[in-house]
Amino acid sequence: MTNNTRWFWLALILFSFILLYFLAPILTPFVMGALLAYLGDPLVDRLETFKLSRTLSVVIVFVVLSTIFLITFLLVIPVLETQIKNLIHKLPAFLDWGLNQLQPYLKKDLDVDVSVLEIDRIKAMIGSHWNQAGGIIRSLISAISHSGMFVVAWIANIVLTPVIAFYMLRDWDHFVAYIHDLLPRSAEPTINQLAKESDEVLGAFLRGQLLVMLCLATIYTFGLWLVGVEFALLIGLLAGFLSFVPYLGLIIGAAVAVLAVMFQTQDYMDVMLVLLVFAIAQIIEGMILTPLLVGERIGLHPVTVIFAVLAGGQLFGFFGVLLALPIAAILAVIMRHLHSSYKESHIYRI
Repeated sequence: MTNNTRWFWLALILFSFILLYFLAPILTPFVMGALLAYLGDPLVDRLETFKLSRTLSVVIVFVVLSTIFLITFLLVIPVLETQIKNLIHKLPAFLDWGLNQLQPYLKKDLDVDVSVLEIDRIKAMIGSHWNQAGGIIRSLISAISHSGMFVVAWIANIVLTPVIAFYMLRDWDHFVAYIHDLLPRSAEPTINQLAKESDEVLGAFLRGQLLVMLCLATIYTFGLWLVGVEFALLIGLLAGFLSFVPYLGLIIGAAVAVLAVMFQTQDYMDVMLVLLVFAIAQIIEGMILTPLLVGERIGLHPVTVIFAVLAGGQLFGFFGVLLALPIAAILAVIMRHLHSSYKESHIYRI
């Protein structure tokens, strides 16, 4: 690669970064549409093997996924809202119970005066904020309704995202072929290999790990509901969402569920049943979900995912959060490729 070529690619990358920075506010539906198209492409390809047209396959995928999303939304949101309200109302009693359980240990073993924790003040603040919640929500809705551009942008994103996703999914193979045709012939094999590895890494997380998270959330919720935990849905969703970091969802979910059931029943048998639910879920994840949905593909490291999402949000807001994982997957593959090249170079052998 000549110096002129290097400067050309460097200028192109810099120009693209600046362009993304200034166009970020309007690019959100396009990125969301592209991600949805990327996730749905394997399903459409599978339907095409049954001799269906690409357009019909896209329509079927859209109808099925939209129906599942709508039903889930209608069933889950009211229950989740009720559980959140109950949790807020019971927080003062929960704090009293926890303080009563910990007070002997704090006083005897740590010599901590419980009065410094100001539990009454904390409970008063919780009650005050909860009573004002309706007023805050009304004020927020009023403020948003007076911001015409915000409402227009919000509605535009909701309307444009599925439309963009539909057309991008329908023409996904054409986009890939067009980009492939633009590649410099000398660099085409290397870029193809990097793109294939990036797809495996990103697919392992977006398609595989997200499905594992969803399945775990369902298992946790159903299991805790069978045990009789009052906040089963809330805890199940929390544990499932945090499971993208190995053992984080298990540890936090189990701890919260144990505290919830102890506050609810004070029965140690229920605690054992809660721990059994999480143990069974981990067995199912390790023996069935991860091998089946993720397989042997190497996904993004949890620390990489956390850093990428936070960095993207800091630089570009919600648009940056959407771009974070695809860019992180590509950079991870490039860094792995550079590391291998360095290990094979004469510089490493000096």
